[in-house]
This record gives sequence, structure tokens and C-alpha cells, in this order.
Amino acid sequence: MIDLAVYNSSGQQVDTLKVDEAVLGGCVRYALLKQAIVMYHANKRVGTATTKSRGVVAGSTKKVYKQKGTGNARMGPRRAGGKRVGGGTTFAKKPRDFSQKMPRQQRKLARDSALLAKLRSQSVVVVDGLAFEKPRTKDFAGVLKNLKIDSSCLVATREYDENVYRSARNIRKVDVLPVEDLNAAAIVNHKQMLFTKDAIVSFLDRNAKGGEQKA
Repeated sequence: MIDLAVYNSSGQQVDTLKVDEAVLGGCVRYALLKQAIVMYHANKRVGTATTKSRGVVAGSTKKVYKQKGTGNARMGPRRAGGKRVGGGTTFAKKPRDFSQKMPRQQRKLARDSALLAKLRSQSVVVVDGLAFEKPRTKDFAGVLKNLKIDSSCLVATREYDENVYRSARNIRKVDVLPVEDLNAAAIVNHKQMLFTKDAIVSFLDRNAKGGEQKA
């Protein structure tokens, strides 16, 4: 069991949560976690780089001058790849798809391993609630300061909250996601995580019951 302190927005401890590691798989699957992160990074690659080969460059296939009798070295057509200015590129690049896939269950296990690693390194903070009457960056920054969060942070809420999202979007290296959208890459790419109490309880309950979640 992992004991998690629950704080209010002023930074004072108000409660404690116990997290059963078995709900998150019981161990950190590093190989699976790496595979998931490589997949997420690969899926961000655009893959639209392209150059013209000699077969695509406009121009005649006629030799620049005849093969013999000029005293010069042999010369091919003007669009010969890699030899003349304006010619085609040797081994020209073509658009390609770098995307990778993983089964949903593997993505879920990788996400759980990433969260478990964060819990074991004491990089998870739980707040009893985040309620803003209107978007205000200063108020959100104050909450982070009270909770002693001074590095990159992923904020997880039970569901999408417009005021929380708009309050945090101008703070450097702070991102907000509902728990159903959490994934391994998002968790690993931030040094700390901030959960609202209802968000982490909901997440762990669904995991314990084997409920389907995005990963």
C-alpha cells in the first residue's frame, strides 16, 4: 500500500488515501513503458519530407553532348541525380508513415506502470478540489505554489473543467487532462502529477473493476 496525503488548496493536509499497488499492476513494466513512449513519439512524426528524384525532375533525357570526340569526360543528361545543379536527388526522400500501434490492454498497462513509478518516487500530489468561479491564472499559480509544485506538472481532473484548463494553460510546463485521457507519454513527460481527490478515486475504482479507459 502507498499512503497519499490529501491537501487543500492552501497546502494543508486534510486527509489520507491508501493506494493498492496491485490495482496498478503491482510492478513497473519498463519494457512495455518504453514501447508505449516510442509509439507516442513516432505517431507525432509528420513524415511528409520529400525530394525529387531524377525521374521526377523536369528536363530532357538527352545527353549534354555526345559520348565521344569532344575531349571532355562522359556526361549524362542534365537531370542526372546528384551530378548537376538542378538535377534530381540521389536516394530521394518520399512521404512515409511512421505511426505505430499497440493493443489497448498494453497501452493501459503502460499507463498504469507510468503512474505507479510516479507514486513510488513520491511525485504525485493530491488536492481535495480545484474550483474556480472563472478562469484566473494567478489563482492557479497560487495553488501550485502552496502545494510546492515548482516543476513540470500534469494536472488530472475527473472530467474536463473549462475554468481549470483556462487557468492553467498560460503556466509554463503545466498541462491539464481528464483522467480518461491519461496516457503513458503524458505522465512520463512531466516530473510531477497533481490529482484532484475525486479524480484519483475514480481512476483507481475503474481500474479495480476492470473498466475500460482510454490510454
